[in-house]
Amino acid sequence: MKSGGGATTQNLSTVKFVPKLIKVQFHHLINVLSYFLFFGVGITLGMILTFYLKDFSFSLQLAQFSFSTSSNQNMIMPSVTAAQTNLSHPHHIGLQKFLKPPEILHDMDDDELLWRASMAPKISEYPFRRVPKVAFLFLTKGPVYLAPLWELFFKGHRGFYTIYVHSDPSYNGSYPESPVFQGRRIPSQEVEWGNVNMIEAERRLLANAVLDISNERFVLLSESCIPLHNFHTIYNHLMNSNKSFVEVYDDPSSVGRGRYSPHMYPKVSLSQWRKGSQWFEMNRELAIEVVADKKYFPLFQKHCRGSCYADEHYLPTFVHMKFPAKNSNKTLTWYDFSRGGPHPAKFIRTDVTVDLLKSLRNGTKCLDYLMTGNTCHHLFARKFTPGTLERLLWFAPKLMQFNR
Repeated sequence: MKSGGGATTQNLSTVKFVPKLIKVQFHHLINVLSYFLFFGVGITLGMILTFYLKDFSFSLQLAQFSFSTSSNQNMIMPSVTAAQTNLSHPHHIGLQKFLKPPEILHDMDDDELLWRASMAPKISEYPFRRVPKVAFLFLTKGPVYLAPLWELFFKGHRGFYTIYVHSDPSYNGSYPESPVFQGRRIPSQEVEWGNVNMIEAERRLLANAVLDISNERFVLLSESCIPLHNFHTIYNHLMNSNKSFVEVYDDPSSVGRGRYSPHMYPKVSLSQWRKGSQWFEMNRELAIEVVADKKYFPLFQKHCRGSCYADEHYLPTFVHMKFPAKNSNKTLTWYDFSRGGPHPAKFIRTDVTVDLLKSLRNGTKCLDYLMTGNTCHHLFARKFTPGTLERLLWFAPKLMQFNR
């Protein structure tokens, strides 16, 4: 009986506990639902507020833009029109602009100049009409004092030649300048006789001339040089030649091989050492190679100094080593060393006669160790002093037929 009564009491407790559990769970559910409700209301209010603020900001920006547009309409419209014009008519950079050489008084230093001039196209054919020109390179101390004679020589042949003058930087241009030489002085540096900077000046002249793609032949001259034929004859002779004219010979004496420095070995050996006149004529291919030479010229800058006279050895040695088959081994500029001494003979006023000019034009015997028994024909001659100009103007134009 006791046990039965205990079971009844336990059942009553269980019956009382269940409603309490259900009530607790119900309250918990109400709380969860309340949280979700408040969370949902918060999100909704946030979204409404966000859209409201965005709409307000957009309206404000639109009002500002409308005001700016109305007050600055005249200023904005030209810019839009210009932009539309550029789009409809784009600016093209054609080949002619690429080929145009820089102004002769450029601001490039030697390294920049030589680097730019060393560029050469790999395709030999030109994709445009090209009239080949002769570049006349005048290496002078001051003015070209025989300029009036050259003026007659160049007359009527514009477009077939270009002129470049490298004078001492100290020269102030006080001498009356002939029209054909006006504005043809390149940026120059000091040059000393017998110094390696003579070759630096020659390379500087070549580099400036190479920048003009039309220049095909390059002639080095001095202020004391004169032409021995008319322009037509000289132009045709150069353009029809497949070789350059750099004097090259082997001189076994003390003023030849005796100037070689063993420090140049092995890049330049004694057997490769050559001598010749500095007054050259060369084609474009060789001119670019001389400008671009970074192997041999530094050797001459370092080891060919003093009594070595780099201007008599650098080009002859360089051409002999690299382009022997493409060179004639002779110069086109006549000079006279028959009187002895380190300099060629000078001509003064009374020396200039018709017979002298005829003898120079018809050719002279080559040096024995150059081309024994052959006749060398020259296109130019030196050294004519300023006093010879008057008589040259009397005899040369008619004799050389400058009017052709």
